[in-house]
Amino acid sequence: MSNEEVFLTKEGLAQLEEELKELKGPGRKELAARLKLAISYGDLKENSEYHSAKDDQSFMETRIMILEKMLTKAKIVDESQMDLSKVSMGCIVTLNDIEYSEKIEYRIVGAAEADVLNNKISYESPLGKELLGKKIGDIVSVNAPMGIIKYELLEIKMM
Repeated sequence: MSNEEVFLTKEGLAQLEEELKELKGPGRKELAARLKLAISYGDLKENSEYHSAKDDQSFMETRIMILEKMLTKAKIVDESQMDLSKVSMGCIVTLNDIEYSEKIEYRIVGAAEADVLNNKISYESPLGKELLGKKIGDIVSVNAPMGIIKYELLEIKMM
């Protein structure tokens, strides 16, 4: 992980803090219990339950380290200082897909909290980069695997 700041919304910060709390508390306890049970089966060399629990423990401890590092470098976007005349991180945009005449809404967030399935896109994503600084009525073009997609920016709002 780089030494760059990690930009988060207040909601994103709360989610990462909750995930870290869960991993360090119940998550570690559950894994300790799994390891204890697996060890009780004996012969650790051929004990798949033990190796699986150790792998999970490694992934969990890595995630904990990543979250802790993110949280120490977190820079929270002050939504009260946002200028809704142009797109910035933390705002919600309504776009019209020009080709299909479909409206879609996205929240512009930091990379750590991006979740396309929940319409949260990173300001670092191709669409996020194109949207930053744009105003209502602007047309943005994004190069996608299926070709260039054009959107019209219809609305900028806060959550």
